Amino acid sequence: MRREGTLGQASNIIRTISNQDAEYRYRVEEADNRIHPNKGSRCHSIHDTTEKEIISWEADDKENPYNWSNSTFSLLCWTRLTLSQKRKLSIFVMTIAGVINSTMGSSLPSMAVPYMTQEWDVTSETQKVLPISTFLIGYVLGPLLWGPLSEHFGRRYLSIITLSLFTIWTLGCAIAPNWPAFLVFRFLCGAFGSAPIAIVTGQLADIHKDFVTRGNTSPIIAGFCSTTIGWRWTFWIALIYAVVTLVPVIFLLPETYAPVLLSRRAQNIRKADPTAQVYAAFELEDKDIKQVITRVLTRPVRMILTETIVSSTCLYLALVYAIFYISFGAFPIIFQQLYGLSPGVTGLLFLPIIGGVILALGTFFTWGSFLRKSKEQNRPWTKKEEYNRVPLAAIGGPLFAISLFWLGFSARKDVHYAVPSLAGIGFGVGYQLIFMGMLNYLTDAYEIFAASANAASSSSRSFLAVLLPLATTSMFDQLGISGSLSLLGGLSLLLSGVPFVFLWKGERIRAGSAFCIALKEEKLEMERRAKLDWQRRSVSANILQEKEESP
Repeated sequence: MRREGTLGQASNIIRTISNQDAEYRYRVEEADNRIHPNKGSRCHSIHDTTEKEIISWEADDKENPYNWSNSTFSLLCWTRLTLSQKRKLSIFVMTIAGVINSTMGSSLPSMAVPYMTQEWDVTSETQKVLPISTFLIGYVLGPLLWGPLSEHFGRRYLSIITLSLFTIWTLGCAIAPNWPAFLVFRFLCGAFGSAPIAIVTGQLADIHKDFVTRGNTSPIIAGFCSTTIGWRWTFWIALIYAVVTLVPVIFLLPETYAPVLLSRRAQNIRKADPTAQVYAAFELEDKDIKQVITRVLTRPVRMILTETIVSSTCLYLALVYAIFYISFGAFPIIFQQLYGLSPGVTGLLFLPIIGGVILALGTFFTWGSFLRKSKEQNRPWTKKEEYNRVPLAAIGGPLFAISLFWLGFSARKDVHYAVPSLAGIGFGVGYQLIFMGMLNYLTDAYEIFAASANAASSSSRSFLAVLLPLATTSMFDQLGISGSLSLLGGLSLLLSGVPFVFLWKGERIRAGSAFCIALKEEKLEMERRAKLDWQRRSVSANILQEKEESP
């Protein structure tokens, strides 16, 4: 009974914090959009505004990121794009480049490990997976900071700082004098390299609702560099790419977080006129350390512990992500030990996975076009939130599981290595569709807290990706290739039911979610007040017009 009472109290505390979190964020949103809150509002997170003018977006304000013109994302017609279209396109390109930078760094040593361990006389099989595992430990911790902090302080400077330090730590990997130093640098690379995974969803949500593309070319780089010009060049090439990514981020990436942009506008007004009492709602927020710790930094953890949508999505994505990293240990076992291929050729066999990712992107755009047309036709099924993106994961899940069974049962000496390598196509399609479907669903369900929801997902899946690859060698030794991949395929097939459960009962699950309920209530209240506010302004404008027209 005492335990149940303690759990109940903890649940009530978490629910209260979540409700205050959602309420506060929507109050700032209302102030930013010139919506007058009701008298007696329950939210007390914004300081007293007596004798202070709260600045907000004007109608069709050009500095509001939502009003930046959409582009067709075609580089061929760059000269025809407006300045705001170029800005949106540049943000899209830079964020995608940042995610590729981060993802490439995570698996970079996959084909180089035998050469670096040989140089430093590392013989333990457990230690040989540490170059990837230490990076992923940083991936566990980093998003818990970067996601919520980007929702509190903005995106631009956090992106610059984290990418700059990621570049420095990548340099450290290239010149590491010994094994322990190398592992420390890899951990720091993971901690700071995880920032784009957590921040990008927020950046793109700031300007439009879109997806985050991920890519992976590192096994090819590592496979050939390690056998030709040395394993350190694997990291020198990664450093070059990091610098190429960093330069435009420093000079071209604009701030997209609306509260920060309004704060800057207010600061410029006060600078021009020191007597002006003009502020943005974001400036009047309580930013003491207690608020940051209890409300901001705990947000991803609260979501994992209390939100069924987040916890089940995290579990599914964690397994898929861990299997992705297991593949970096499994490919050498299959294609080098079984088929006797070189590390460089083995690296090339990751190309079918990349081909599958490209096919998945085509599927994504095709589905997006179909969904848009269906919404225009007002078809009933489009009104259900789960049908926006979850069907992609429902397709990808079985494909991913089938690809593992295919690889496991076709990897035999009497079967040409091209046959198991083609399983990578289904692997890439399934992996990408699962992630695009589930992560977009998180963004749709948690809206203004999308960065925190994705940070929760990133940290949890990285945690499992640290642990499972440690058992790769022993698992393949005991169960064999077919047994190991059948086990992974069976687990994947079991959890592939998660998207189908969301399609079936997603609305009911969201209805029982404290976070979703709070968000929905505050959003509906804000929309109601926005409508009333618009009606009041329309009536006032009509009265004023009638007075001007009257003789």
